[in-house]
Amino acid sequence: MGTDTWLTPPEWIKALGPFDLDPCCPPVMPWPTATRMLTKESTGGTLTKWQGGLAGPWEGRVWLNPPFGQQAAMWLLKLAMHGNGIALIPARTETAMFYESVWPKADSILFAKGRPHFHYPDGKRAAFNSGAPIALVAYGKNNTAALRKSGLGVTLDVRAKNAG
Repeated sequence: MGTDTWLTPPEWIKALGPFDLDPCCPPVMPWPTATRMLTKESTGGTLTKWQGGLAGPWEGRVWLNPPFGQQAAMWLLKLAMHGNGIALIPARTETAMFYESVWPKADSILFAKGRPHFHYPDGKRAAFNSGAPIALVAYGKNNTAALRKSGLGVTLDVRAKNAG
């Protein structure tokens, strides 16, 4: 596939935004995902992938499209602790990541309708879809409202069912 950087479709950001912070933005981004977009380079460049954004403080409403794979769990846990934002992750509901940071901590989950076509770092839309189902996880009631309004899929409340 030639890259491990896959950009969120711009229409998704438009449907869900605006956001204050994208803590793990790729170095080249053809469209804005948030007012403040942190890259490996903007956080010092010494940490691998986008871990500089993981280490720093987060403020405001966060957009999170973390690197997929084992690193995603760290990013999602930080967003859960921050409590205000939306994350795009694989819809692997049986994983430890879901049991640690989604089921007990999220306010809602949107299961995307179909599989999205992500974009290459140059902005070109991939000819193939994501290959896996995608979930958008919301922390905070305003983010649940954004999921419902987006029209990107089916939104389920989580917090009310798992509280207590």
